[in-house]
Amino acid sequence: MPYYESVFIARQDVSSSNVEELAGQFQQIVEEYGGRVTKTEHWGLRNLAYRIKKNRKGHYVMFNLDCPPEAVHELERNMRFNEDIIRYLTLRTETLDDNPSVMMERKERKDGRRGGGRGGRRRNE
Repeated sequence: MPYYESVFIARQDVSSSNVEELAGQFQQIVEEYGGRVTKTEHWGLRNLAYRIKKNRKGHYVMFNLDCPPEAVHELERNMRFNEDIIRYLTLRTETLDDNPSVMMERKERKDGRRGGGRGGRRRNE
């Protein structure tokens, strides 16, 4: 079966628990079509680059999918009709990466240390 990565953005006024329920519903859709979700990452509430449907922020969730194309079509169809989803994107990939995504690594690094990005104090020149 082909591999896919799918990311969706839920509205900012939806609670985190509702976003997790949405992710569970989408996972069930994939499993009904004989696929499986190998990894789910909740990136949290993040700022959008520009306003989408009057939203400035959104809850981001990423799936790694091992499923037939029919499952992806049904998943996207359900995302399209769900009014809590403001954007989604699904890409086909050659392999699935079990390591944390770049977004999760950034979040862990940000939580782990404080301070500016370039380190150290500024020198007076």
